[in-house]
Amino acid sequence: MGNLPPVVGQDEWFAARRALLEKEKAVTRARDEVNAERRRLPMVRVEKDYRFQGAEGEVGLADLFDGRPQLVMHHFMYAPDWEDACPSCSSAADGIGRLRQLYVRSTSLVAVSRAPYEKLAAFRERMGWTFPWYSSYGSDFNYDFHATLDDRVAPVVLHYRTQDEVADVGTPWTNGPWTPDMNGEEMPGISAFLRVGDEVFHTYSTFGRGIEEFHNMYRYLDLTVLGRQEEWEEPKGRATPLGLQVGGPNLRLPDQYEV
Repeated sequence: MGNLPPVVGQDEWFAARRALLEKEKAVTRARDEVNAERRRLPMVRVEKDYRFQGAEGEVGLADLFDGRPQLVMHHFMYAPDWEDACPSCSSAADGIGRLRQLYVRSTSLVAVSRAPYEKLAAFRERMGWTFPWYSSYGSDFNYDFHATLDDRVAPVVLHYRTQDEVADVGTPWTNGPWTPDMNGEEMPGISAFLRVGDEVFHTYSTFGRGIEEFHNMYRYLDLTVLGRQEEWEEPKGRATPLGLQVGGPNLRLPDQYEV
């Protein structure tokens, strides 16, 4: 490790911390404004009768709310033919703890993947997770909500860009246009839904860096001197990049680390 912070006296540290606090407050206020705009978004009625498989058998989208009016859903990358789930999604799932703080706030949380439920159940047991996890295997759900991209099934929308727009700006992983060999690409994301009576509404979805705070304990790492220990971070040269970023070469499934 190099380029560590200078060592100063308490008074100098206090002054520097006060200066940073003003910027943190500005970020907090900006976040509050964005959150308010998010709550003002219009919503879309979910018309299809999507079916899922869970521990209790086949259920509908409304059943995932478990009697609460709000639902937050992790689009967990796990294709039917994969042996294991996505390591990046697993890093996010490994940080999901008890859900009672959501429950008392009228909100349920689930994960949904395309792999058959038997695979999900076995993998969840292996990892020691307890959150509800449902399979959308055989349904249009993932395609309609842009968590699985396949232009043979539904128009490709990648990070809210249409296929024509993707051709102009490129995909995040190739910088080129959408090509047939990409069909079936799984995308991590988070969606929110609202239930009013018997009706379900889609209120929000986010992908890409929109979900990064739920990965790799980033919310804690961003408070530290060494940070996330990723290549792009400033100041340069402070910490050796670990390659543990989302999609990174050293990212592993949670039970494959020796810690």
